[in-house]
Amino acid sequence: MKIKLELEFSINSSPQLLYQYISDPSGLSEWFADNVNSRGEFFDFQWDDYVEKAKLAGKKTDEKVKFKWLDEDGVDTDYFFEMKIVSDELTKDVILIITDFADPDDLEGHEQLWNRQISDLKKVLGSA
Repeated sequence: MKIKLELEFSINSSPQLLYQYISDPSGLSEWFADNVNSRGEFFDFQWDDYVEKAKLAGKKTDEKVKFKWLDEDGVDTDYFFEMKIVSDELTKDVILIITDFADPDDLEGHEQLWNRQISDLKKVLGSA
């Protein structure tokens, strides 16, 4: 049984630009995975020789995207990851909230992985 994580990252970017990098296969390929391909609502995320399959479970332009992980047979699992953009109207701060799941014995490693990936995202956005 995996544990749900919620991580917040301050991103120096407009919500519109950030959304392109969290929702589009070419944008995701620049920071999230080595390669991302999509066929309609189905996405393949590739790291080296390892491929994970997911289905686009929801999106709202310039606000959020949610992917549901699929098992080897292409069936929905209970696990997903969501990236939500929150913009503070007063301060104009942009926060990226990540919801994901990790094995209980790998929570710290999973959080470090997200920290590295978000660091890569900030470099791509020019906000590092």
